[in-house]
Parts: sequence; structure tokens; C-alpha cells
Amino acid sequence: MSENNPMRDVFDAIADPTRRRLIQLLAEAEAEEIPLHELTAQFQMGRTAVSKHLTILKEAGLVLDRKVGRETRFRLNASPLREIQDWVGFYSKFWSANMLRLNQLFEEEEE
Repeated sequence: MSENNPMRDVFDAIADPTRRRLIQLLAEAEAEEIPLHELTAQFQMGRTAVSKHLTILKEAGLVLDRKVGRETRFRLNASPLREIQDWVGFYSKFWSANMLRLNQLFEEEEE
């Protein structure tokens, strides 16, 4: 995180498999929010470790939290994932166009 941009990079946030799993759990949640203890139960690590991963996701804007009494509940904010979708979409078009050109070259050589 830089001084100019307090948000953590979304790509950095999703680089870790544990954080991707947390995103998946929050996305699949029928209830809009999941308490920390329920998220922790899905992993073979302690509450502190899960909290650290959630903090990184929160810094990237991917997770929102809310205190309810002594409990913290989390929910997904998927809008920052659009940056990743746009990036992947660009390269998907790039590779499709290149594969089309490659096929055309093969067809020309066969003639």
C-alpha cells in the first residue's frame, strides 16, 4: 500500500489460496454476512490467521465487516473483482485473436 493509494492491490489480495477460499465462502453464503468464527471453522488455522487474511481482503475493498455485539460479521464486496475480470478479458481477446491468426497461417500453408 502506498501513501497515495491506501487501498491494497486486488491482484495481491487474491494471490493467496486462503483468501480466494474466503472470497468463495462469502460469495456462496446464503446469509449475507458470516461471523468470523464460522469462517475460521472452514480452515485448519487459528482465528488470528483468518483475521489477518480478512484484513488484507478488507484493505483491497473485497470484504466489508460489521460489529454485532462482540462478534464481527463479514460479507463480500465483489465490485473490486471487476478489475481482474477486465484484465483477464483483455488477454482472453488477445489470445483468441492470436489463435485465429495462427489457424489462418496453418490453413494458408496447407493450401
